[in-house]
Amino acid sequence: MTTAITANTAQPSTSSTAKAVSATTPQLDEAHQAASRSPAGQRIQLGAQILQASLDVSISAGDNAMALLYRTAIDTINDILAPEFGPNALQAAMQQDNSPEATAERIVSQSTAFFDAYARQHPNTDPEDRLRDFVSIIRGGFEKGYAEAVQILTGLGVMGEGSPIAAEIGKTFEQVQKGYDNFLDSKLQALHQANQADTPID
Repeated sequence: MTTAITANTAQPSTSSTAKAVSATTPQLDEAHQAASRSPAGQRIQLGAQILQASLDVSISAGDNAMALLYRTAIDTINDILAPEFGPNALQAAMQQDNSPEATAERIVSQSTAFFDAYARQHPNTDPEDRLRDFVSIIRGGFEKGYAEAVQILTGLGVMGEGSPIAAEIGKTFEQVQKGYDNFLDSKLQALHQANQADTPID
């Protein structure tokens, strides 16, 4: 479903930005709470409401776009992990550094932190298969959340050619994928080293 949104894209002054942040925070909190209780099929519409409530704050600078990407990715991973770890397994916060690097680091670190718990719940699975399955699960959750965020931002008309928001969103996607690859490689290397240490020498 395509959500049609009309937005005022004028850049606010510093003083008006501060007032807008203060004014929209309750609306954002309410929308975020609603999003966390809603089925995945409604998240795109709720995400649009979140952005619409805060659009006048700093959408031109990309802050809200990055916050949306982070929130959507984390919420989607939460949904996937919920059957095993309960609701809201990952705790998301909006008032943080929303640069591509920082956003990607939080997504990767918060999602990969559940590997040990995942491993304990799958003790009879081959260690390498278990690791690859886990990374596939959280990567899939991130990619789904990313697609939803892009759809919302596209509806807002801020993802056109040459858009700095589109560039930052794309950079975040690359950073998260790289982070997952690095996590998988480091864990595989540790597994291989452990297997070699356990191999008896003739």
